[in-house]
Amino acid sequence: MSSDNTTAPDTVLPSRQRRRRGVWLLLRDVFVIVLIAVVVSFVIKTFLVRSFYIPSGSMEQTLLIKDRILVDELTPRFGGYQRGDVVVFRDPGGWLPPAPATPAQPPLAQAADWLLSLVGITASDSDEHLIKRIIGVGGDHVVCCNAIGQVTVNGTPIDETPYLNLAPGQSAPQPVPFDVVVPQNSLWVMGDNRDHSRDSRYNMDQPNKGFVPLGNVVGRAFLITWPFDRFGTIDGHHAVFAGVPAPGAG
Repeated sequence: MSSDNTTAPDTVLPSRQRRRRGVWLLLRDVFVIVLIAVVVSFVIKTFLVRSFYIPSGSMEQTLLIKDRILVDELTPRFGGYQRGDVVVFRDPGGWLPPAPATPAQPPLAQAADWLLSLVGITASDSDEHLIKRIIGVGGDHVVCCNAIGQVTVNGTPIDETPYLNLAPGQSAPQPVPFDVVVPQNSLWVMGDNRDHSRDSRYNMDQPNKGFVPLGNVVGRAFLITWPFDRFGTIDGHHAVFAGVPAPGAG
């Protein structure tokens, strides 16, 4: 009996130490994994892909309110943007109403929101951006409208029916006349829900005269991720613009 009493503490103590050491090693590994995930997510969000949600109906039926989308930030840096691309961009100035003041979040809530936004679970900056379809790129002459209500680009009428959201019996959107030449390194953008979109046409009195500087463009929207029943790619409908000549051609 005496020998059992003297050896038991010597065997129990190292076992407890091993368990404590195992817990700390597990916590360390979890911390490292989370840290790596945050860093990778930050790099992805900053340079590759970002998540946004759709707050308005200006792009219906291509995009619906509360759709969640992914935006490609990387590819356009090498290949540029094409007519038909659906793009997310920061307000060039005066397009959006002033944001209402919101009470400051506690530091812990701010940190949680930031972490969730890195992995695309939230899209807290969506309300600071807009999403539209590119109709004209730098140098394009864009005019509304011809006799049947079509927009022309460099003198060529474009048939936008594949993506326009028109009311039953409506063959073309309500005309909002304009005649512009898009500056280099800028875009002319319009919503697919043309009669309910405050786009380039309605911002010609702003400092950028309705044009979106390329520096304000976040990237090209390419995928609907939520809700699941709408999961799929976002069509650029580039065939609509296939017959448009290069600016100044002819």
